[in-house]
Amino acid sequence: MNGHASARGAVIKVVPTAAIADPHFRALPPLSLYVHIPWCLKKCPYCDFNSHAIPGDSRDGVPEEAYVDALIADLETALPAVWGRRVESIFVGGGTPSLFSPAAIDRLLAAVRARLPVVPGAEVTLEANPGTFERERFAGYYAAGVNRLSLGVQSFDDANLVALGRVHGAAEASRAAEAAMMIFGNVNLDLMFALPGQMPEGALRDVRAALSFAPPHLSFYHLTIEPNTLFHHRPPPLPDDDIATDIEEAIVATLSDAGYRHYETSAHAKPGYACQHNLNYWRFGDYLGIGAGAHSKLSFPGEVRRQLRWKQPRCYLEQISAGTPLQEDVAVERSALPFEFMLNALRLADGVPAAIFAERTGLPLGRVAQTIGAAVDRGLMEPGTGLLKPTPLGRRFLNDLQQMFLS
Repeated sequence: MNGHASARGAVIKVVPTAAIADPHFRALPPLSLYVHIPWCLKKCPYCDFNSHAIPGDSRDGVPEEAYVDALIADLETALPAVWGRRVESIFVGGGTPSLFSPAAIDRLLAAVRARLPVVPGAEVTLEANPGTFERERFAGYYAAGVNRLSLGVQSFDDANLVALGRVHGAAEASRAAEAAMMIFGNVNLDLMFALPGQMPEGALRDVRAALSFAPPHLSFYHLTIEPNTLFHHRPPPLPDDDIATDIEEAIVATLSDAGYRHYETSAHAKPGYACQHNLNYWRFGDYLGIGAGAHSKLSFPGEVRRQLRWKQPRCYLEQISAGTPLQEDVAVERSALPFEFMLNALRLADGVPAAIFAERTGLPLGRVAQTIGAAVDRGLMEPGTGLLKPTPLGRRFLNDLQQMFLS
């Protein structure tokens, strides 16, 4: 792959002009853009994301203008790797992106549209925290071009929120959800289950509270203890596996009765409201990630590359100034591509067309035919449908199914 040095001295991977006419280039997966904003008012004890508490717990501690400048410079450095490709969706995540002002989000999105062709009507999602809720801010984000809001509620119960170390209370969560629905309409509410001391009825109270706002999309995540978190060092008393399973089944059944489809492991949506950005991830599409600690997965003729930006915000800002935003840039081993593909695709209830395995890995489907056959024999995958699709049993034992493709 050719490269050239930027004005700041970084070597940039370039797609040759001739490759644009190459049939492999035309067959590249859809491309999404992810933007990471790493700051939060406080680090939650269960969170293992690349997020950092603001010094002094004040929005004034966020270098908003300098960080947006850095994001724009980061994007410009990445342009040769995605030149000529359209952006299908944009997701601004964190951290807590709603710490940034509507003016900053407006400047960011305008800069993106000035540098990349964004498809008309593209889904543009911004994550928000009820602890940073102001109705005027939500209206400002909508005016800036955000057309989908993902609100990190986690629970509508004050005791649960205290146990999770959240900075907002149930009343704030309700006010934020109500305003989000009025302003955006296209809203996702993020909630968690199997919380400390939680039983099925307690979880269903959260479900009923969420349904009272009629959001078109709901995400329910199983609280798990992750390494390098406060909960890992001081674990809270969580429900056992049997109770957690009972909770999850009660949530799925209640949402199904309310007209939501459980289309992905943790995601439930009304018809037409599945998250397009996340669907691209699960279908092994491409994504360019900019911002501190952002990941990218980009396809080039003959290879798939993964990139990682510098994680620490201060280091990221320094590296951007030096023109070297990438901490890692590696080609995915071809032997690892089948597992990476299946790790994502098998999360979807509908699976994916079998044909896109070859399109997005560059490998023949025969490479995994024996493993697919073994999964079908065990009742974990559907046979002969033209889809790579888990059965209900496969969805229940998803980790076991995914791990079959490690070899």
